[in-house]
Amino acid sequence: MKKLIFLSVGILLAFISTAQKDSTLKKKDRKKDVLIQTTYGDITIRLSDSTPLHRDNFLKLVKVGFYDSVLFHRVIKNFMIQSGDPDSKHAEAGKPLGNGGPAYQVPAEIRATLFHRKGVIAAARDNNPEKASSGSQFYIVQGKVFTHAGLDSVEKFRLQGRKIPVEQREVYTTIGGAPHLDQNYTVFGEVVKGLDVVDQIAVVETFKSPDRANPLNDRPLQDVRIIKAKLVKRKKH
Repeated sequence: MKKLIFLSVGILLAFISTAQKDSTLKKKDRKKDVLIQTTYGDITIRLSDSTPLHRDNFLKLVKVGFYDSVLFHRVIKNFMIQSGDPDSKHAEAGKPLGNGGPAYQVPAEIRATLFHRKGVIAAARDNNPEKASSGSQFYIVQGKVFTHAGLDSVEKFRLQGRKIPVEQREVYTTIGGAPHLDQNYTVFGEVVKGLDVVDQIAVVETFKSPDRANPLNDRPLQDVRIIKAKLVKRKKH
């Protein structure tokens, strides 16, 4: 009898675990925000309906707990903080990170209206001509405030002459961002609460080497971890 009871309990626990890991999206899920709880505080993300492939992929990964315990493995002050490598969950100090993720890419959803102002979340990627995104890795832009002369230089040397729209220039010269990434990576949401936490993470001490190709460069010396990511009811901020 005891064995049957233990077996029943085991089946029940397995069922509960499976249910909790269900990645099936419901209509209401797409109207929720994502709360990222980090060792430095909470960051609330609102995903864009203009990038449905990235939105749904991110939501599904959050629902199955993919990002729980993952590190911010690459941090650059006045630029961005990057996470989403599952290999970082149990990574020992000194291990190069940044190559992990699901065995798929997400097709690019680059939109002219979604640009790299401070606080946006965008998909990392390798160097592929289709600009397809990593299945899981993302970055949040901290960026910096530019002068108009600085933006002129970005247009000439980084954007190959492409002009930054006037309304986006206004943002880059007041709020700031990373304009040199525009039209090259998919922006798929924004921070609606917790930009101060992004700023704190962006200035942590990181590994630096004279060799710019060193794979350990920009990894925080003390781990900065996503404790948990979960869907939460959307609030007005």
